[in-house]
Amino acid sequence: MSSSKTKKQKLPKWFDGVLYTSGATVTNPFSGQSYDLTAEELSMYDFILGCQWLYRVIDSPEKPIVGNFQKGLNWFRKNNVEAYIILLD
Repeated sequence: MSSSKTKKQKLPKWFDGVLYTSGATVTNPFSGQSYDLTAEELSMYDFILGCQWLYRVIDSPEKPIVGNFQKGLNWFRKNNVEAYIILLD
């Protein structure tokens, strides 16, 4: 189990998901690897998973959620590349 940085992270202005007050340990269901996420990272992680779910269930050629999904992945790569690799890559 790895842990994330101790510096305070900020979520971007476009983020409209739920902001958690505490972090948690998340396990990649495919690899079994775990990572301790900050509250901000956990909020973005759940936002990304929500985007993935919406992408699968929305039956529309435009799928506006794709842009937010990519923004979320980019935020994670920038703020915690190790967690990104373990949980989302």
